[in-house]
Amino acid sequence: MASAAASDSFFSGIVTWLQGTGVPHQIKEVDAAGLFTNPYFLVPFIALIGYLIWKQSFTEMIILAIFAAVWWLSGTEYMQTLVVNGELQVNKVLPVLGGAAAVLGFVIYLFFGRS
Repeated sequence: MASAAASDSFFSGIVTWLQGTGVPHQIKEVDAAGLFTNPYFLVPFIALIGYLIWKQSFTEMIILAIFAAVWWLSGTEYMQTLVVNGELQVNKVLPVLGGAAAVLGFVIYLFFGRS
């Protein structure tokens, strides 16, 4: 029982620290300027990019760039107006679906099309 209590206090301390950094809020609110000036995000991100360059993992860097682009696009005004008054705007969804299909095709090509 004592180890479970210690484990709970350990994880609650980590969660409290993570909330204190502000990174989860910045990711949720798509605050790119704030996120990329936050050292709690920036230092590990630069370390990850440096590691991927050192390992020459260009496929993973491309996937990471696609993930960042999708994250950024999700916060744009265009994405916020896909649903207006509870109704889906089909004329705005079709380009998003086309772009998503193109990106998915490119990712499949990266993983399976190249040797």
